[in-house]
Amino acid sequence: MPVEIRDYYAVLGVRRDANAEEIQRAYRTLARRHHPDVNREPGAEERFKEISEAYHVLSNPRSRRKYDRFGAGWRQAPDDAGSRGTGRRQAPPPRSTVDIDLEDLLGSLFGGRFGGGFRGYQSGGLGSTPVPGADTQAELTISVEDAYLGGRRRITMPGPAGRPRQYGVDIPAGVVEGQRIRLAGQGAAGARGGRPGDLYLVVHLAPHPRYKVEGRDVMVDLPVSPWEAALGAVVPVGTPGGDVRLEVPTGSSSGRRLRLRGQGVPNPRGTPGDLFAEVRIVVPGSLSRRERQLFEELAAESTFDPREAGRGAP
Repeated sequence: MPVEIRDYYAVLGVRRDANAEEIQRAYRTLARRHHPDVNREPGAEERFKEISEAYHVLSNPRSRRKYDRFGAGWRQAPDDAGSRGTGRRQAPPPRSTVDIDLEDLLGSLFGGRFGGGFRGYQSGGLGSTPVPGADTQAELTISVEDAYLGGRRRITMPGPAGRPRQYGVDIPAGVVEGQRIRLAGQGAAGARGGRPGDLYLVVHLAPHPRYKVEGRDVMVDLPVSPWEAALGAVVPVGTPGGDVRLEVPTGSSSGRRLRLRGQGVPNPRGTPGDLFAEVRIVVPGSLSRRERQLFEELAAESTFDPREAGRGAP
């Protein structure tokens, strides 16, 4: 069954009298749009091959003349069939001065990930214009303490060809989940002397056994004794930046949230978050004789019914 060959001019979206520069511009635009490393839609790879084939033919003056004369059957025509006149075999014409190297064109887009699968469609050099490297992105997981205090860290990440590479990273105090840290010049290499791209590290906060972070607010449990909860007390509470003193109001029950303004994650450009300490009453696991006696006296003396108080709560 014969293979259908589409009109190469229609594939590139140019007129039949388009010059070399117009063909090149059309190809560059379409190649960037339809390369399968960028376009994940079904059929993108076949479309890219078709675009590359059309450019390969139309960018070469000799193959273009044969295609213009014979259309879909141009490949079967003799090499000198593109010229009219004496019928003698002529020397091949010089290549177009507006050629383009597909791998150079796309290398900056994909950070060196462009492979050799389409080298058959490559046809010359792009010239001497520097092409900047692509920006790249990676994930960076840090502790809550690092997000709170900042500091310099050395991290190891996959580099070119999968080889490990170390980076020195300045983590700003107050970085939050999803924020990006820019490492200038650490992205993909440029082509023909172009500057390298940047590497962006997307921050994620590792789960913490004690702290929970929501935006810039920090949540922490605050264990207190029954008498501290009943009588009130000033107790230490741990934060990612160190211990602070917190007043527990008289009559605090488990689940009560106490707020410390400005003690959450710092904000270099505005208001810091808050710290919320949730009261959690903890009773002794074992009692001395005297402690038991005092609790028994309290039980006999008190008329407080926590179940009744719970039913009356809003």
